[in-house]
Amino acid sequence: MTTPTRHRLPYADALLAVLLTLTAILVTQLGRHDGRPLDLLGWTLLLTAHAPTVWRRTAPMRSFVALIALLVPYHALGYHHSALMAVSMVALYTVAATQTVPRSLLAGAGVIGVVLTVKFGQGLTEGAEALRVSGWIVAFLALGACVRYHRQNMAAAVERAERAERSREEEVRRRLAEERLLIARDLHDLLAHSITLVGVRTSVAAHLLANDPERLDRAAVAQSLDDIAETCRSARGELRTTLEVLRHDPEDDRAPLPGLGALPDLAATTRASGARVTLDLPEERDVPAAVGAATYRIVQESLTNAVRHGGPRPSIRVLVHEAEGALRVEVTNRSTGPLRPSSHPPGFGLIGLREQARSVGGTLSAGPDSDHVFAVRALLPLTPAGRRPALAPVAAAGASGTEEGIR
Repeated sequence: MTTPTRHRLPYADALLAVLLTLTAILVTQLGRHDGRPLDLLGWTLLLTAHAPTVWRRTAPMRSFVALIALLVPYHALGYHHSALMAVSMVALYTVAATQTVPRSLLAGAGVIGVVLTVKFGQGLTEGAEALRVSGWIVAFLALGACVRYHRQNMAAAVERAERAERSREEEVRRRLAEERLLIARDLHDLLAHSITLVGVRTSVAAHLLANDPERLDRAAVAQSLDDIAETCRSARGELRTTLEVLRHDPEDDRAPLPGLGALPDLAATTRASGARVTLDLPEERDVPAAVGAATYRIVQESLTNAVRHGGPRPSIRVLVHEAEGALRVEVTNRSTGPLRPSSHPPGFGLIGLREQARSVGGTLSAGPDSDHVFAVRALLPLTPAGRRPALAPVAAAGASGTEEGIR
């Protein structure tokens, strides 16, 4: 386990302390003599004063206070004053670079006060020299403050960049989730419809084969198998169309989207499974591509559930008309027997229907109108979401009823 930084010896600062100590020794030996010669006490104070530099970044204030505690008797006794100039400036810079402005100002004022008091106590000449040194003290405090503000600005810039990167990653994840939802919804709508029709027609063929093998209606069986093959071909074509939509640029208006024009073919394939489908479409079918695609998927899923849960030969009515700047879609399934909750586990049909309506700013409700009628009603705006008129609420016939019929 790595030892925390505050418990490790800061080698860089230890090396700095050694270099400052060597500099102080050279100043005492080669520099101008501006104080009494060093004796044993003077050397002890000089060398010990550099020790707090080792902890100048891990404990800046305590290191600074320890240095001041050694500087005061050193200068008060009149030892070589220039020897401790370098370590003093480093300590002041460190305080200004790591502490708040009030603490930095307090430290600078304390040092200047001590220096002026000691120096003016030794005479006017020494006091004048102390004023020159005070200028260096202010300069190093200002340098430390500039470095501190620069570090803060850099840290803020890094934080903003990291926050922007996180936002971009979250946006990418959100868009990927939306794309997965779109693909899952389209594949569910397509495959559920086709597989349901194939299942119904396969059941018809199996019934014809098992009912009376000696009086087998070969033409009916062949027709059922042809219907199954045709459904598979249609499913393959629609799957190809869906994949082309996914591969196209979202900005490309040429991407093939199934719309109102494809509803008659959808009704025809549903009729082939034995259901009775009545289709009532508007004469003019010039609607936005997204609204047309959502209408197609809603009708497709509604027909799938009608065939799956409506009993033998359900009677289905599909009504699509424009009113008050919106496209109203209504699919009612009149079954031959009373509606009962499905025995199958809940699926994604109802969720997909509502998502299809919401994808174009519309609303949808689904539920039983009576014991024998199940209805799906959607209201899809034809104007841009930012300017669409107030829409009347969708008929809530099924708002309080059961929704198990949608799977």
